[in-house]
Amino acid sequence: MLGMLLTLYFAKLPLKGNPMKTLKNPCALLILLISFCLPSWAQDHRSAEHQVRDAYRHPSQTLDFFEVQPQHTVVEIWPGGGWYSEILAPLLKEKGVFYAAHFPANSPVKFFRTMRAKFEDKLTQNPSVYDKVITTNFAPPHQLAIAPPASADRVLTFRNVHNWMKNDSEQQAFAAFYKALKPGGILGVVEHKAPDSFNLQKMVDTGYVGDWYIIKLAKAAGFEFLGASKVNANLKDNKDHPNGVWTLPPTLRMPGPNKEEQKALYRAIGESDRMTLKFLKPKH
Repeated sequence: MLGMLLTLYFAKLPLKGNPMKTLKNPCALLILLISFCLPSWAQDHRSAEHQVRDAYRHPSQTLDFFEVQPQHTVVEIWPGGGWYSEILAPLLKEKGVFYAAHFPANSPVKFFRTMRAKFEDKLTQNPSVYDKVITTNFAPPHQLAIAPPASADRVLTFRNVHNWMKNDSEQQAFAAFYKALKPGGILGVVEHKAPDSFNLQKMVDTGYVGDWYIIKLAKAAGFEFLGASKVNANLKDNKDHPNGVWTLPPTLRMPGPNKEEQKALYRAIGESDRMTLKFLKPKH
């Protein structure tokens, strides 16, 4: 049965080279099974809309690169609608601990309150998957206690750094990640990747961030840079869009007339070109 499921999975997900060599983490097959290769009867908690995005977000290879293990304590920063939480919660349910550091429920920002309420409702509606999820508040620069100090093996953030840049709180965010991690813990960052020519204001306006800037933020917080993966790269994305990264799927924010025709063009590009970076909190 396991062999059949893996065969089906690898048949529908193009991996470069030998897929078994691509996955370095011993628990990568478990991640694969939990996340997407199982048939519908085993992944009913994931919507069809979310599963379609697997082809762009490569969750199995991404979590493998971040060396996530089922026994880890993992913090996901700003999980939004819970796309990655749908994968992490069952992975960590039996042996690990999963913190979802979300928008505060009492945020003055209506969008934040709405997203937090939807996320809480998602957890409540499916206790067999989410009953052990611990939700905390994260709103830099003021609310930064994402997990108890030095308790996390992994802190993961997916496409969020550009948001903190809007209110100059990105450095406080990285300091919070460092504080929550155990010595020897890993910070994993996925973010829309800007060309080297973009300045900080251009990054804020477009949502694309320079990898050099994220490395700078992490090092200033005390992290060591371990490396980068191209698993979430998309060479079709030229980063020159009328509404920045939000022009692309899944947002598809279109200006002017003929929006449906424009959406078809941007769907053909796919989701954004993304960096995938890994940092270490030193043991010393």
